[in-house]
Amino acid sequence: MSKPLRIVFAGTPDFAARHLAALLSSQHEVIAVYTQPDRPAGRGKKLTASPVKNIALENDLPVYQPASLRNEDAQQELSALNADIMIVVAYGLLLPKIVLDTPKLGCINVHGSILPRWRGAAPIQRSIWAGDEETGVTIMQMDEGLDTGDMLTIATLAIEPTDTSATMYDKLAGLGPNALIDCLSEISAGTAIAKKQNDELANYAKKLNKEEAKIDWAMEATAIERCIRAFNPWPMSYFAVAEQNVKVWHAVVEADNQGKTPGTILSADKQGITVATGKGALRLIELQPPGKKAMKAQDILNSRREWFEPGTQL
Repeated sequence: MSKPLRIVFAGTPDFAARHLAALLSSQHEVIAVYTQPDRPAGRGKKLTASPVKNIALENDLPVYQPASLRNEDAQQELSALNADIMIVVAYGLLLPKIVLDTPKLGCINVHGSILPRWRGAAPIQRSIWAGDEETGVTIMQMDEGLDTGDMLTIATLAIEPTDTSATMYDKLAGLGPNALIDCLSEISAGTAIAKKQNDELANYAKKLNKEEAKIDWAMEATAIERCIRAFNPWPMSYFAVAEQNVKVWHAVVEADNQGKTPGTILSADKQGITVATGKGALRLIELQPPGKKAMKAQDILNSRREWFEPGTQL
Protein backbone atom coordinates (compact mmCIF):
# COMPACT_ATOMS: atom_id res chain seq x y z
CA MET A 1 0.00 0.00 0.00
CA SER A 2 1.46 3.35 -1.03
CA LYS A 3 1.55 6.11 1.55
CA PRO A 4 0.00 9.56 0.99
CA LEU A 5 2.36 12.19 -0.37
CA ARG A 6 2.57 15.84 0.67
CA ILE A 7 2.19 17.64 -2.65
CA VAL A 8 2.86 21.16 -3.86
CA PHE A 9 0.96 21.68 -7.11
CA ALA A 10 2.06 24.24 -9.73
CA GLY A 11 -0.16 25.02 -12.71
CA THR A 12 -2.25 27.73 -14.32
CA PRO A 13 -4.85 26.95 -17.07
CA ASP A 14 -7.87 24.65 -17.16
CA PHE A 15 -5.70 21.73 -18.31
CA ALA A 16 -3.79 22.01 -15.02
CA ALA A 17 -6.94 22.61 -12.97
CA ARG A 18 -8.33 19.23 -14.00
CA HIS A 19 -5.19 17.55 -12.66
CA LEU A 20 -5.46 19.48 -9.38
CA ALA A 21 -9.09 18.39 -9.02
CA ALA A 22 -8.04 14.75 -9.41
CA LEU A 23 -5.34 15.12 -6.77
CA LEU A 24 -7.86 16.59 -4.33
CA SER A 25 -9.98 13.46 -4.76
CA SER A 26 -7.01 11.13 -4.19
CA GLN A 27 -5.39 9.79 -1.03
CA HIS A 28 -2.62 12.37 -1.32
CA GLU A 29 -2.46 15.73 0.48
CA VAL A 30 -2.12 18.92 -1.54
CA ILE A 31 -0.48 21.31 0.92
CA ALA A 32 -0.09 24.36 -1.33
CA VAL A 33 -0.73 25.60 -4.85
CA TYR A 34 1.48 27.75 -7.07
CA THR A 35 -0.03 29.55 -10.04
CA GLN A 36 0.78 32.57 -12.21
CA PRO A 37 -0.18 36.04 -10.97
CA ASP A 38 -3.70 37.24 -11.81
CA ARG A 39 -3.86 38.71 -15.33
CA PRO A 40 -6.11 41.32 -16.98
CA ALA A 41 -8.79 39.57 -19.03
CA GLY A 42 -11.97 40.36 -20.95
CA ARG A 43 -13.06 43.68 -22.43
CA GLY A 44 -12.77 45.43 -19.09
CA LYS A 45 -9.24 44.08 -18.57
CA LYS A 46 -10.21 43.13 -15.03
CA LEU A 47 -7.62 41.18 -13.04
CA THR A 48 -8.67 37.55 -13.29
CA ALA A 49 -7.54 34.52 -11.31
CA SER A 50 -6.37 31.38 -13.10
CA PRO A 51 -8.57 28.24 -13.15
CA VAL A 52 -6.04 26.59 -10.81
CA LYS A 53 -6.29 29.44 -8.30
CA ASN A 54 -10.07 29.23 -8.34
CA ILE A 55 -10.03 25.53 -7.45
CA ALA A 56 -7.41 26.13 -4.76
CA LEU A 57 -9.49 28.86 -3.12
CA GLU A 58 -12.64 26.72 -3.28
CA ASN A 59 -10.74 24.07 -1.32
CA ASP A 60 -9.13 26.49 1.17
CA LEU A 61 -5.61 25.75 -0.05
CA PRO A 62 -2.74 28.23 0.40
CA VAL A 63 -2.01 29.95 -2.93
CA TYR A 64 1.38 31.36 -3.94
CA GLN A 65 1.74 33.57 -7.02
CA PRO A 66 5.38 34.65 -7.34
CA ALA A 67 6.33 36.47 -10.52
CA SER A 68 9.47 34.33 -10.56
CA LEU A 69 10.97 31.40 -8.68
CA ARG A 70 14.48 32.71 -9.23
CA ASN A 71 14.53 34.96 -6.17
CA GLU A 72 15.64 33.72 -2.77
CA ASP A 73 12.48 34.70 -0.87
CA ALA A 74 10.27 32.60 -3.14
CA GLN A 75 12.68 29.68 -2.88
CA GLN A 76 12.74 29.83 0.93
CA GLU A 77 8.94 30.01 0.97
CA LEU A 78 8.77 26.79 -1.07
CA SER A 79 11.36 25.06 1.10
CA ALA A 80 9.39 25.88 4.27
CA LEU A 81 6.43 23.86 2.95
CA ASN A 82 8.44 20.66 3.43
CA ALA A 83 6.82 18.92 0.45
CA ASP A 84 7.46 15.35 -0.60
CA ILE A 85 6.99 16.21 -4.26
CA MET A 86 6.06 19.10 -6.56
CA ILE A 87 3.75 18.43 -9.50
CA VAL A 88 4.02 20.86 -12.41
CA VAL A 89 1.30 21.05 -15.09
CA ALA A 90 1.33 23.95 -17.56
CA TYR A 91 2.63 26.31 -14.88
CA GLY A 92 4.33 28.80 -17.17
CA LEU A 93 7.34 29.70 -15.02
CA LEU A 94 10.85 28.29 -15.31
CA LEU A 95 12.02 26.24 -12.35
CA PRO A 96 15.72 26.72 -11.49
CA LYS A 97 17.75 23.77 -10.20
CA ILE A 98 17.42 24.85 -6.57
CA VAL A 99 13.62 24.59 -6.91
CA LEU A 100 13.80 21.23 -8.69
CA ASP A 101 15.90 19.92 -5.80
CA THR A 102 13.75 21.34 -2.98
CA PRO A 103 11.01 18.66 -2.56
CA LYS A 104 12.25 15.35 -1.17
CA LEU A 105 11.27 13.48 -4.34
CA GLY A 106 11.94 16.37 -6.70
CA CYS A 107 9.50 17.76 -9.27
CA ILE A 108 7.47 15.86 -11.85
CA ASN A 109 5.74 17.27 -14.92
CA VAL A 110 2.70 16.23 -16.94
CA HIS A 111 3.56 16.90 -20.60
CA GLY A 112 1.03 16.78 -23.44
CA SER A 113 2.84 14.46 -25.84
CA ILE A 114 4.60 11.12 -26.07
CA LEU A 115 8.14 12.16 -25.27
CA PRO A 116 10.63 12.64 -26.73
CA ARG A 117 8.54 13.18 -29.89
CA TRP A 118 7.45 16.76 -29.10
CA ARG A 119 9.33 18.78 -26.51
CA GLY A 120 8.42 22.41 -25.96
CA ALA A 121 5.46 24.74 -25.77
CA ALA A 122 2.95 23.42 -28.33
CA PRO A 123 3.06 19.60 -28.37
CA ILE A 124 -0.68 19.10 -28.87
CA GLN A 125 -0.81 21.41 -31.89
CA ARG A 126 2.39 20.09 -33.46
CA SER A 127 1.27 16.46 -33.24
CA ILE A 128 -1.78 17.28 -35.40
CA TRP A 129 0.21 19.62 -37.67
CA ALA A 130 2.73 16.86 -38.39
CA GLY A 131 0.10 14.21 -39.10
CA ASP A 132 0.94 11.99 -36.10
CA GLU A 133 -1.46 9.08 -35.65
CA GLU A 134 -1.25 9.08 -31.86
CA THR A 135 -0.30 11.30 -28.96
CA GLY A 136 -0.63 11.15 -25.20
CA VAL A 137 0.79 12.40 -21.94
CA THR A 138 4.20 11.74 -20.47
CA ILE A 139 4.88 12.14 -16.77
CA MET A 140 8.56 12.83 -16.25
CA GLN A 141 11.03 13.66 -13.54
CA MET A 142 12.00 17.26 -14.23
CA ASP A 143 15.58 18.30 -14.85
CA GLU A 144 17.12 21.57 -16.02
CA GLY A 145 16.51 20.86 -19.72
CA LEU A 146 13.39 21.58 -21.77
CA ASP A 147 11.23 18.46 -21.34
CA THR A 148 14.34 16.27 -21.23
CA GLY A 149 13.80 14.50 -17.89
CA ASP A 150 13.49 10.76 -17.31
CA MET A 151 10.06 9.35 -18.19
CA LEU A 152 7.99 7.73 -15.45
CA THR A 153 4.63 7.08 -17.14
CA ILE A 154 3.29 7.30 -20.70
CA ALA A 155 -0.41 7.12 -21.58
CA THR A 156 -1.41 7.19 -25.25
CA LEU A 157 -4.47 7.76 -27.41
CA ALA A 158 -5.23 7.96 -31.13
CA ILE A 159 -5.49 11.23 -33.02
CA GLU A 160 -8.69 10.93 -35.05
CA PRO A 161 -8.91 12.43 -38.57
CA THR A 162 -11.37 15.06 -37.30
CA ASP A 163 -9.49 16.03 -34.12
CA THR A 164 -8.54 19.66 -33.59
CA SER A 165 -6.20 21.05 -30.96
CA ALA A 166 -9.32 21.93 -28.97
CA THR A 167 -10.66 18.36 -28.97
CA MET A 168 -7.23 16.86 -28.27
CA TYR A 169 -6.74 19.29 -25.39
CA ASP A 170 -9.94 17.98 -23.81
CA LYS A 171 -9.01 14.35 -24.42
CA LEU A 172 -5.54 14.76 -22.90
CA ALA A 173 -6.98 16.71 -19.97
CA GLY A 174 -9.08 13.61 -19.31
CA LEU A 175 -6.20 11.17 -19.84
CA GLY A 176 -3.56 12.97 -17.78
CA PRO A 177 -5.11 12.96 -14.29
CA ASN A 178 -5.55 9.17 -14.18
CA ALA A 179 -2.00 8.65 -15.42
CA LEU A 180 -0.75 11.08 -12.78
CA ILE A 181 -2.54 9.32 -9.91
CA ASP A 182 -1.19 5.94 -11.07
CA CYS A 183 2.31 7.38 -11.32
CA LEU A 184 2.12 8.84 -7.81
CA SER A 185 1.09 5.45 -6.44
CA GLU A 186 4.22 3.92 -7.97
CA ILE A 187 6.43 6.74 -6.69
CA SER A 188 5.00 6.43 -3.20
CA ALA A 189 5.42 2.64 -3.19
CA GLY A 190 8.97 2.90 -4.51
CA THR A 191 8.14 0.92 -7.66
CA ALA A 192 8.36 3.71 -10.26
CA ILE A 193 10.83 3.00 -13.07
CA ALA A 194 12.48 6.00 -14.73
CA LYS A 195 13.39 5.66 -18.40
CA LYS A 196 15.89 7.86 -20.22
CA GLN A 197 14.71 9.74 -23.29
CA ASN A 198 16.32 9.12 -26.67
CA ASP A 199 17.46 12.61 -27.66
CA GLU A 200 17.85 11.54 -31.30
CA LEU A 201 14.06 11.13 -31.55
CA ALA A 202 13.27 14.57 -30.12
CA ASN A 203 11.56 17.43 -31.98
CA TYR A 204 10.92 20.95 -30.73
CA ALA A 205 7.24 21.93 -30.64
CA LYS A 206 7.66 25.66 -31.15
CA LYS A 207 4.87 28.07 -30.24
CA LEU A 208 2.31 28.88 -32.90
CA ASN A 209 2.07 32.37 -34.37
CA LYS A 210 -0.47 34.25 -36.48
CA GLU A 211 1.87 34.51 -39.47
CA GLU A 212 2.15 30.73 -39.63
CA ALA A 213 -1.65 30.46 -39.70
CA LYS A 214 -1.96 32.16 -43.12
CA ILE A 215 -2.82 29.42 -45.59
CA ASP A 216 -0.16 28.70 -48.22
CA TRP A 217 -2.13 27.25 -51.11
CA ALA A 218 1.07 25.88 -52.67
CA MET A 219 1.18 23.27 -49.90
CA GLU A 220 -0.51 19.90 -50.34
CA ALA A 221 -4.20 19.85 -49.46
CA THR A 222 -3.62 17.21 -46.77
CA ALA A 223 -1.03 19.42 -45.05
CA ILE A 224 -3.27 22.51 -45.18
CA GLU A 225 -6.18 20.54 -43.72
CA ARG A 226 -3.95 19.41 -40.83
CA CYS A 227 -2.93 23.03 -40.20
CA ILE A 228 -6.59 24.06 -40.04
CA ARG A 229 -7.21 21.47 -37.32
CA ALA A 230 -3.94 22.15 -35.50
CA PHE A 231 -4.52 25.92 -35.36
CA ASN A 232 -8.08 25.57 -33.97
CA PRO A 233 -8.90 27.27 -31.57
CA TRP A 234 -5.83 29.55 -31.93
CA PRO A 235 -4.54 31.28 -33.98
CA MET A 236 -7.01 29.90 -36.62
CA SER A 237 -5.97 29.30 -40.22
CA TYR A 238 -7.04 32.08 -42.58
CA PHE A 239 -6.77 33.39 -46.13
CA ALA A 240 -7.19 36.84 -47.65
CA VAL A 241 -9.92 37.72 -50.14
CA ALA A 242 -11.15 41.19 -51.12
CA GLU A 243 -8.61 42.58 -48.62
CA GLN A 244 -10.36 40.71 -45.80
CA ASN A 245 -8.99 37.85 -43.70
CA VAL A 246 -11.40 34.90 -43.56
CA LYS A 247 -10.81 32.19 -40.96
CA VAL A 248 -11.33 28.52 -41.79
CA TRP A 249 -12.93 26.27 -39.17
CA HIS A 250 -13.48 23.14 -41.22
CA ALA A 251 -12.32 21.80 -44.57
CA VAL A 252 -12.02 18.47 -46.39
CA VAL A 253 -9.44 17.25 -48.88
CA GLU A 254 -10.39 16.66 -52.52
CA ALA A 255 -8.17 14.68 -54.89
CA ASP A 256 -8.37 16.81 -58.06
CA ASN A 257 -7.06 20.36 -58.44
CA GLN A 258 -8.05 20.35 -62.16
CA GLY A 259 -4.51 21.37 -63.06
CA LYS A 260 -5.17 24.90 -61.82
CA THR A 261 -2.72 27.24 -60.11
CA PRO A 262 -2.70 26.84 -56.31
CA GLY A 263 -5.16 29.29 -54.72
CA THR A 264 -7.61 29.21 -57.65
CA ILE A 265 -11.27 28.82 -56.67
CA LEU A 266 -12.59 25.79 -58.57
CA SER A 267 -16.20 25.90 -57.43
CA ALA A 268 -18.46 27.58 -54.88
CA ASP A 269 -21.79 26.03 -53.94
CA LYS A 270 -23.74 24.71 -50.95
CA GLN A 271 -21.26 21.82 -50.59
CA GLY A 272 -18.43 24.27 -50.00
CA ILE A 273 -15.83 26.47 -51.66
CA THR A 274 -13.22 24.32 -53.40
CA VAL A 275 -9.72 25.74 -53.88
CA ALA A 276 -6.79 24.28 -55.84
CA THR A 277 -3.64 23.53 -53.83
CA GLY A 278 -0.12 22.36 -54.63
CA LYS A 279 -1.42 18.80 -54.62
CA GLY A 280 -5.15 18.11 -54.65
CA ALA A 281 -7.79 20.62 -53.64
CA LEU A 282 -9.42 21.78 -50.42
CA ARG A 283 -13.17 22.14 -49.93
CA LEU A 284 -13.87 24.85 -47.36
CA ILE A 285 -16.94 23.89 -45.34
CA GLU A 286 -17.09 26.34 -42.42
CA LEU A 287 -15.71 29.89 -42.54
CA GLN A 288 -15.65 33.01 -40.41
CA PRO A 289 -15.63 36.44 -42.08
CA PRO A 290 -14.29 39.43 -40.09
CA GLY A 291 -16.61 40.50 -37.28
CA LYS A 292 -18.95 37.54 -37.78
CA LYS A 293 -19.50 34.15 -36.21
CA ALA A 294 -18.38 30.96 -37.96
CA MET A 295 -20.83 29.94 -40.69
CA LYS A 296 -21.37 27.32 -43.38
CA ALA A 297 -20.04 28.08 -46.86
CA GLN A 298 -23.60 28.47 -48.19
CA ASP A 299 -24.27 31.28 -45.71
CA ILE A 300 -21.18 33.25 -46.64
CA LEU A 301 -22.00 32.77 -50.33
CA ASN A 302 -25.45 34.24 -49.74
CA SER A 303 -23.88 37.53 -48.63
CA ARG A 304 -20.45 37.54 -50.29
CA ARG A 305 -20.74 35.42 -53.44
CA GLU A 306 -18.69 37.96 -55.39
CA TRP A 307 -15.67 37.06 -53.25
CA PHE A 308 -15.75 33.44 -54.33
CA GLU A 309 -16.44 33.34 -58.06
CA PRO A 310 -14.78 30.32 -59.74
CA GLY A 311 -11.47 31.37 -61.24
CA THR A 312 -10.77 33.91 -58.50
CA GLN A 313 -7.21 33.71 -57.21
CA LEU A 314 -6.83 33.73 -53.43
